Amino acid sequence: MEIKIKKLDSAAIIPSYSQWGDAGMDLTAINAIIAENGEYIEYGTGLSIEIPEGYVGLLFPRSSVSKTTLTLANSVGVIDSGYRGEIKLRFKDSELKKYSDGEWYASETAYEIGYKVGQLIILPYPKIEFVETEELVETERGEGGFGSTGK
Repeated sequence: MEIKIKKLDSAAIIPSYSQWGDAGMDLTAINAIIAENGEYIEYGTGLSIEIPEGYVGLLFPRSSVSKTTLTLANSVGVIDSGYRGEIKLRFKDSELKKYSDGEWYASETAYEIGYKVGQLIILPYPKIEFVETEELVETERGEGGFGSTGK
């Protein structure tokens, strides 16, 4: 499947699969901004994509995030087919520090510019139309939630 991608910055790197069989294409940071209030670090990719109607782009952290103090702020990013802005990833940094000069500084484990900071997966999705009803089909699980299926 071919999807149009636009470099918004000459330093941008077109996403690619690292290994044969990978589901996610790696996204590389070309810049990073720490919010004025220190709430998050935002990594820009310098890329914009044209996701076809009926498809969605999903942004996930890479497994390497477990070696950092970062957490993707919205858990999974959703890029709708109508969005044409830059692909960005926002992370909370549990060790973000504000120094006496008033500036915020990321932890030593935060991603650096040029690092792969996330993964993009593009998937088709069904168009859903809900039908209101008074009854749902019974199942073995029923209304059991939050840990009800085992340890």
